[in-house]
Amino acid sequence: MAFVIRTGKMFCAEHYDVVPDILCLGKAFGGGIMPASATVATEEVFSHWFENPFLHTTTFGGNPLACTAAIANINILIEEKLPERAAEVGDYLIQGLREAMKGHENIVLEIRGKGLLIGIEFVSDEVGYEVSKGFFDNGVLVAGTLINAKTIRIEPPLTIEKAQCDRVCEVFAKVLSEINNQLVKG
Repeated sequence: MAFVIRTGKMFCAEHYDVVPDILCLGKAFGGGIMPASATVATEEVFSHWFENPFLHTTTFGGNPLACTAAIANINILIEEKLPERAAEVGDYLIQGLREAMKGHENIVLEIRGKGLLIGIEFVSDEVGYEVSKGFFDNGVLVAGTLINAKTIRIEPPLTIEKAQCDRVCEVFAKVLSEINNQLVKG
């Protein structure tokens, strides 16, 4: 659920006017406090279980503490308008990252994303790795994408402030300059 909310909507499918038959929620569903997950489906999908609800059972299903945490989390997301905030702050961060990459198009192929789920694609794994290392060395956490670093992810918390976004962009510009200087010398 965390990644989809980061896109600026409660569920990413909303960006594309898609109404899924089945929706699986996990990870941050319990607010980062309680391990909780849920499967939400249309009546048509779930109708096969109506006659015999014991076709699917679970050891921990309906845990009152986990359910309370999940409901509280959903209420906070809605009341504090965190998906909308992710869209607004994400646009701000993406624009800042694009400004920071100017003059470094030789090593950055693309900056893309929705809300606070952002990918930066580089010309090679090696460049992505060096940028990631530069981010880490300057106190900014980023993530790779599965088995390579050609594209790295920036996925900050929904509560990131614009001043923190500015810091990410400053570090990005600094690291890109350092890498380009190394390429010129190298």
